[in-house]
Amino acid sequence: MTTAAPAVRRLTPSGGGPLRRRLRRWTAAWAFTLLGLVAVSGFLMPLGYMVATSMKDAGQASDPTAPIYPAKPATFSYQGKDYPIYSVPTPDGVVHQWALFEPHRESSLFIDPSHPEAGTIQWQGRYRTLTQAWQLSLKLDNFSDAWGIINFGRLLFNTFGIAILGTIGTLLSSICVAYGFSRFKFPGKNGLFLLLLSTIILPFQVTLIPSFAVYSKLGWVGTWLPLIVPHFFANAYNVFLLRQFFTTIPREMDEAAMMDGASPFRVLTSIIIPQSLPAIVAVGLFHFFFAWNDFFLPLIYLQGHPESQPLSVGIANFNSLYSQQPTLIQASALMALIVPVVIFFLAQKAFMRGVVITGVDK
Repeated sequence: MTTAAPAVRRLTPSGGGPLRRRLRRWTAAWAFTLLGLVAVSGFLMPLGYMVATSMKDAGQASDPTAPIYPAKPATFSYQGKDYPIYSVPTPDGVVHQWALFEPHRESSLFIDPSHPEAGTIQWQGRYRTLTQAWQLSLKLDNFSDAWGIINFGRLLFNTFGIAILGTIGTLLSSICVAYGFSRFKFPGKNGLFLLLLSTIILPFQVTLIPSFAVYSKLGWVGTWLPLIVPHFFANAYNVFLLRQFFTTIPREMDEAAMMDGASPFRVLTSIIIPQSLPAIVAVGLFHFFFAWNDFFLPLIYLQGHPESQPLSVGIANFNSLYSQQPTLIQASALMALIVPVVIFFLAQKAFMRGVVITGVDK
């Protein structure tokens, strides 16, 4: 009587060996990196087009054979005259960069820029079928031309004035309201806070006509006042952001300051505000960028007053007048973009901390 031999099972480590795990991690890291680069490239592609177009010549922008980067037709100076350079194929299969000296229909004379002493070279073929050579050329005059045409300095001053004054009003009012909701107890506090938050979902188109009628009666139409004064009465989103940050600050700090004789206002200026600088910077940047890019309200209240209009309205008017010159349009748009980008990068660290709302350590 014989018995069957037990089956032998080979046990292998789950997940493979260390080399396989390391290879999987390396592949995943490279895949995510590649995906991130593709996404970033997609977002930056319009910006790259703007930068390239702003430094192009007007003739290049209308030439379908021109390269994407700023360039001009390559030329070679010979005997005091500039000759265009073409990519010329020869029977031996080599493509040369030669200057067209004397064009003809079926046979033309070229000059080799690297050996001009050799004289002219006869080439059989139609020169119009050749591809013209281009060389890098940055036309920085587009920025000065756009600056002068649209009075960019005045528009920049108006935009700064509206954005900075509105930001000051937003910070003062939002800090005070958020401080009241986060530190004081009063009847109907929760209901008032919910009522304030409910204004976030209220479309501004609903209040546009009544607001315009009120400002028209006050004689504010045509001035900066409708764009600045409303921001001195707080904003629900900004109040919510600051209130959430203020609640993370321990109340023990307030009590310690009050025991030393500090008033509520002193607590705000000495305890709350210094601890909440990231959130305050975030709120300030949010409003500054909003005011810098706002187009609809300045268009309504400053229509017919070009001396008071900001960049958004001025550049829109410039686009309608110079729609056939995309180089100047992109140059003006790029100049308007520089200031917000520089401010964001300078305050990036505090801005990100404020958005995340990290709070403070107890």
